[in-house]
Amino acid sequence: MPLQKPLLFLLLLFLPNLVNCQALTSADSISKKTEKNLQFSTKQLIIPATLMTYGIIATKGGYLKTLNTELRDELKENIDEKITIDDFTQYAPLASVFALNALGIKGRHKLKEQILIGASSYLMMTGTVMVLKSTTKIERPDGSAFNSFPSGHTATAFAGAELLWQEYRDVSIWYGISGYVVATGTGFFRIYNGRHWLSDVAMGAGIGILTTKIAYWIYPYTSNILFKSNKKVSSNITPLYDGKRLGVGMILNFN
Repeated sequence: MPLQKPLLFLLLLFLPNLVNCQALTSADSISKKTEKNLQFSTKQLIIPATLMTYGIIATKGGYLKTLNTELRDELKENIDEKITIDDFTQYAPLASVFALNALGIKGRHKLKEQILIGASSYLMMTGTVMVLKSTTKIERPDGSAFNSFPSGHTATAFAGAELLWQEYRDVSIWYGISGYVVATGTGFFRIYNGRHWLSDVAMGAGIGILTTKIAYWIYPYTSNILFKSNKKVSSNITPLYDGKRLGVGMILNFN
C-alpha cells in the first residue's frame, strides 16, 4: 500500500475542519453567524462527533483499525528521522490567542473572558483525555506505553484552534484557518513520529473541538459566577524549555 493512500485519508478526515473555516462576506452575516456559533446547536456537534465516532470505531477492528496499522508500517518504512515539532505546536493556537491580545488585536471577548473560556475548555479536555487513556490502555505504535488513546497533543491543539477560530475569525479569517492548519499538522506529526494511531488523533481532535464549543456554551453561567467585578487582566507569555520538552508559561495580573 503506497504511502500516499493513508496520508490522503488523513487529509480527508480533517478536511471538514478546514471547509468549516469559510469566508464571511458582510458585517451583518459575521455578527449573526458568530452569535449563533456561541450558542448551543446540534449542527455544531457534527464535526467533533464524526471524528470521535471514527476514533472509537477504529479501535474495535475491521478496515479502519487495519488502516491504523498500515499507516504505521508505511511511515516506519519511509521515515528515518523523527520531527518532534508537535511538542511545541500543540500549544501554538492557544498561545496565538494571548499573543494577539498582547499585540493589541482585540478578539470577540476581553482577555479575562478568553482566559475563562480557555481554562474551562482545557479542564474538560484534559480530564476527558486522562480518563480515556487510563481506561482504554491501548498500546502506542512505538510500543513505549499503553496510553495511546486518545492523543493529548492533538486534543490540546484543536481546543486552542477552536478558541482562536471563535475569537479572531471576524478580525481575519486567516487567524482561524491557521489555527486549524497547525492543529492538523500537530496530529499528523503525532502519527509521523510513531506516538499515536490515526484513531487516537481523530478522537483527540474531536475532544478538543467539542470541549471548546462546550466552554462557549456554558460561558454565560461561568462568567456570572467568576466575573462579578470589572477587574482588568494583563498577561505575559514566556516560552519554556527544560532540555527535553517545550512549553508555554503565562503570568496573569488582575488589577
